[in-house]
Amino acid sequence: MNKEQGITSDQTLILTGPKADTCPIKLRRIGYSDPQTGKHYVFLTNQFELAAKTIADIYKSRWQIELFFKCIKQNLKIKSFVGTSKNAVMTQIGVAMCMYLMVAYLKFCSKLDLSIQQIIRLFQVTYLSEQTCGDYSKETLQALLKLRSRYSFHSHESLWDSSDG
Repeated sequence: MNKEQGITSDQTLILTGPKADTCPIKLRRIGYSDPQTGKHYVFLTNQFELAAKTIADIYKSRWQIELFFKCIKQNLKIKSFVGTSKNAVMTQIGVAMCMYLMVAYLKFCSKLDLSIQQIIRLFQVTYLSEQTCGDYSKETLQALLKLRSRYSFHSHESLWDSSDG
C-alpha cells in the first residue's frame, strides 16, 4: 500500500456465490482516499498491469470528463438528433461541443460576470432576432458588453431582471 499517495487497499478478488459464473475472471479492488477532499473511493477493475495510483488517477480523470459532458448536456440541451447514423450523431455532438467551448472561451476572454447559460441566452435574444440575423461579426461581443453594462448580474438575479426594463 502507498498511503502517502492515497492508496488504502489493493486486493485481488474472485467472486463467489450463486451468480459468480457471470464473472469468472479475477478482479482487482483498489481503495483510494482523495487527499484533496478526504473522500474514500473503491474501484473494481480487471487491469492488473497498471499501478494502483495510476488506476485511481484514471478514474479521477474519467469523472472530470463525465462532469464535462453533464455540463454540456445541461447547457446545450440536445433534445433530438438530426440523423441516426453514427456519423450524424458524432457530428452533432462535435458541433455542440465546439459551440460550448467557443462560448466558454468568449466568457474567459471578455471576463464577463455571466454564466455560460446567460451568455447563450444573450446570443439567442440579441442575434437570433429578425433584425440582426446574419450579423455575426465583432458586433456580437460589443452587444454583449453593452448589455453587461446595462444589467447587474448577481447570483440571485436572472438574466431578465433589470431596473431599466
